Amino acid sequence: MRPIRAGIATAVAACAALGAAPSTSAAADPLPARMADTGGGRQLITAQAPRTSSTTGTVTWWDRGANGRWVKAGSAPARFGAKGLVAGSKRKQGTNTTPTGLYDLPFAFGVKAAPEGTRTTYRRVHRDSWWCQDNASRSYNRWTEPRPRDCRAAESERLADYATQYAHALVVGFNYYRPVHGRGAGIFLHVNGRGATAGCVSVPKDAMRRILTWAHPERSPHIAIGTAGGATAITRY
Repeated sequence: MRPIRAGIATAVAACAALGAAPSTSAAADPLPARMADTGGGRQLITAQAPRTSSTTGTVTWWDRGANGRWVKAGSAPARFGAKGLVAGSKRKQGTNTTPTGLYDLPFAFGVKAAPEGTRTTYRRVHRDSWWCQDNASRSYNRWTEPRPRDCRAAESERLADYATQYAHALVVGFNYYRPVHGRGAGIFLHVNGRGATAGCVSVPKDAMRRILTWAHPERSPHIAIGTAGGATAITRY
């Protein structure tokens, strides 16, 4: 599945006729119902920060029922990049920013075994499991095992070295299918470390485990990352 192109938010103004019953405010609708696109599936994760300079916010996961309405399944405090957030199309590697946009979730992985009930494809991290972030490598922004010769260790992550953060993780489909070298690699939804991330989104360990047992591939889960307003407003995606 390809990453979803960022949409353009549409503002809708409604005027109530004199004497008519008051209409429900659009702000009262669940967040996914106010978004331009949710990926077309029946599950969605929203990772929302107050503004682009924020390093914290909220991750919420949602289910869309048979009646088309979105219902919150859970939420948790989230952490973002140490330098905040930036539009995915403008992101540069090494800037410690989290890319905004709407993306799919190709697969999950972890240093620890998948939580019982996990249905998403789950790869167990081994000693020679790497995520290649070397711009000169043909394996750029890919899981490699072992690390290929053209992928320098200094420019990549040995996943087992991050036993806390990568105890459990979901790959975010940012720059994944047709990677643009220099835009960024290794963007995940993973377990919290000590503070802000290098560009990923992180949540407490219990929340990450709950998300993994909630996600169902047949319901096409996606993740939307954005801010409360402005050019990177989550409702634009």
